Amino acid sequence: MEETLRTLVAFGLTLLLVMLRLEAESFGAAEYDEPIAGQPRSIVRRIGWYAVGLGGVVAILLIHPAPARDLFVTGGGGDGVVLGSVLAAIGASLAVALAWQRYHYVRLPDLAQYPGALLNEVATALFDEAVFRGAFLGFLIVAGVDPILAVVAQAITYTLATRLGAPGRDRSMFLFSLAIGLVAGWATLLTGGIAASLLGHGVTRVAIFLTTGHPGQPAPRGTEVEEIERRRRAPEGWRAVGGRDATSDR
Repeated sequence: MEETLRTLVAFGLTLLLVMLRLEAESFGAAEYDEPIAGQPRSIVRRIGWYAVGLGGVVAILLIHPAPARDLFVTGGGGDGVVLGSVLAAIGASLAVALAWQRYHYVRLPDLAQYPGALLNEVATALFDEAVFRGAFLGFLIVAGVDPILAVVAQAITYTLATRLGAPGRDRSMFLFSLAIGLVAGWATLLTGGIAASLLGHGVTRVAIFLTTGHPGQPAPRGTEVEEIERRRRAPEGWRAVGGRDATSDR
């Protein structure tokens, strides 16, 4: 009876952490939540989100009667590190491809963004893997859900929890998030832990930041400074006439 009760409490905490992920924007910890010029995000609120989220993960490990057996909130051993390194390389390559397709070059971020953005990328990746691939996926498997269906279910839940599918958000990042959820879930089942998914997810998130110049997600198409300038520029081979310089020469 006590074991069942502790399992139910741990599952309830997992669902609360999924809801906490939905509220990441309110704490300035969401992927798409970038600071507005002149209005920096409160680091205290963001750290509070990290503390509550990671504290909840620790509580699940302490309350659940057998987390090592039923959940995936473990390392996964050497195989996890090897597979994670492969996934990290693939994720970084896709991030470069995404930036090149959008901007035609790697768009490095401003130096002032590095501390907060890198902290957010790593902390949220750790939270996501521990909650969605560790606890949530583990509970689905224990409940008897088919492994393939369980991986798909947690990936969809994770992607919806990030709110990247809301109107006005970049659809490429929505698909990127869904792909991360699917690949990370598969890697977790394969290795028995979240080391591989955490390494691959974290490096991919950091790579997207380093190649697009955004700590969250790329701005809507057509709104970047380069894209606006490109639209204003005369087509190649054309010469602008009638401007101020042309008038002064008369």
